Amino acid sequence: MNRYLFNRILISIPTLIAISMVVFAILALAPGDPMGEFATNPSITAEVRENIRRSLGLDQPIYLRYLKWIWAFIRGDMGYSFTSRSPVIELIIQRLPTTLWIVGSAYLLAIFIAVPLGVISAVKRYSIFDRALTTFAFIWFSLPTFFTGLLFIIIFSVRLNWLPFIYNSTLKITDWNSFLAQIKQSIMPITVLGLYQTAVLMRFVRSSMLEQLNQNYVRTAYAKGVPNLLVIIRHVLRNALIPVVTLVALGIPAIFTGALITEQVFRVPGIGALLIESINRNDTPVVMAITIIYAILIVVFNLVADILYSVLDPRVNYGKNR
Repeated sequence: MNRYLFNRILISIPTLIAISMVVFAILALAPGDPMGEFATNPSITAEVRENIRRSLGLDQPIYLRYLKWIWAFIRGDMGYSFTSRSPVIELIIQRLPTTLWIVGSAYLLAIFIAVPLGVISAVKRYSIFDRALTTFAFIWFSLPTFFTGLLFIIIFSVRLNWLPFIYNSTLKITDWNSFLAQIKQSIMPITVLGLYQTAVLMRFVRSSMLEQLNQNYVRTAYAKGVPNLLVIIRHVLRNALIPVVTLVALGIPAIFTGALITEQVFRVPGIGALLIESINRNDTPVVMAITIIYAILIVVFNLVADILYSVLDPRVNYGKNR
């Protein structure tokens, strides 16, 4: 196992370097100018704009800018935003709590709902309950989050006036009323994301459970007189969760980078919204930092998923297969 982890880490390093080079080159060669917003300001002359460009290092060759950026990133320095002149790490830290609260809560809600419902749906295959859950999963998986978000706003904000449709980022929790206000403004974005993720996960859990229920070891367990609930929990569910682990592990990085569409619909000031704003403003340091963090998280959680394979299925032996 140690050798396998070491090899995976060695493979991950050039992968991340290649990703960073491609993303940096695309952003550097993309149309648009970070100094474009100063062009319409009559008080900023061409000479001043050139001095600003030089101070930001935009006059240097692309390869030199990349080497300086990657070395600074390794040392924990993500640079400064072109537009706000604030450290990128501070901008990300400011948005991270909101993203973790909204997207993280939605993902946890989806896991806690999808796994038991997927198991029950597979065990009661072709029953009314199964057909109802399958229909629900297909509907919510097919509907884009921007549509369901707007639908929720029309029903619960405009028509019923139950919930606020714009997220108040300045709200501070100081008492019970402010806590309730925070819960109320979080219900719709969490529900929209949670229902979508529930539909995705539930389909995978059901499919994986049905595949395991037809295996010979399940028939053998029943033939030995093992109780049905024990067979489902100790044998079938454990093996069925193996492919689901990959889906969950790959979905966790999205918790840290935010939900781009949903955050835009509900005006949630998360990292996803920060990424969209930075792309529109050609703020390369912010876009690069968020992109590379996302790439690192994907590589790390891929590794976590592989480790969990050996925990869920002792038959997986990396020492012999790798």
